[in-house]
Amino acid sequence: MKKKQYFPELTEWEDSHRLEIRERTLEHGLAFPSNEELIMLILGSGTRKTPVRELARHVLEIVMSSNNENLVENLLKLDGMGKSKALMIAAALELGKRVNKNPEGFLSVPQDIVPYIQNYAMEKQEYFLCVSLNGAMEILSIRVICIGSSNMAVIRPSEVFSEAVKEHASAIVICHNHPSGDPRPSDKDIQTTIRLSQAAELLGIALLDHIIITKSDYFSFMEHNIFMEEKNYFQSKKNSL
Repeated sequence: MKKKQYFPELTEWEDSHRLEIRERTLEHGLAFPSNEELIMLILGSGTRKTPVRELARHVLEIVMSSNNENLVENLLKLDGMGKSKALMIAAALELGKRVNKNPEGFLSVPQDIVPYIQNYAMEKQEYFLCVSLNGAMEILSIRVICIGSSNMAVIRPSEVFSEAVKEHASAIVICHNHPSGDPRPSDKDIQTTIRLSQAAELLGIALLDHIIITKSDYFSFMEHNIFMEEKNYFQSKKNSL
């Protein structure tokens, strides 16, 4: 007896659309699909309750708001997301990071960090990030500290510096996106930066810059002479390598 399908028309459309994404990716390359469609290719299928496109959208939201240590845990909270699929997504992300990491690369100017965080410029909410760096100005990690402009006003220094201390980071760069498209800092951005700069001085971890990104532009506190003392730090590290 043939097993009855749930929403057969939707299932047929999904199969057709998934195959279309697969074929067009093979034809045009991995730069062609959107982030959501890339996750659809990884997942392969949805669940009885959740079509693959909807599941991919939920997965992408979790990926964008999670860090390495809580990604799998957060994925497993999704209805229908088993350990195998959660680990498959986490493994794909980790492999991408390892393959694309350039051990010889280092930051010499603030603009160098923009490509690593540019994907957050597309988000409709503000994402506040902390980038940890070692003494050679290599990126150790990029962490999401909080999401939403209302949360940024109450950012605690402990949330920003706790992992940097564990990683024995020499410096950090804080970053966030402006969905409005205007990269200029608000009063709240300046106040937050001052507060974190004071904490950095106490902890002995250099706060090199605060970078605000939009879809087409960025603003660097350091480049606008707000962190003149850190500008020399960038240059001295570059010259010493």
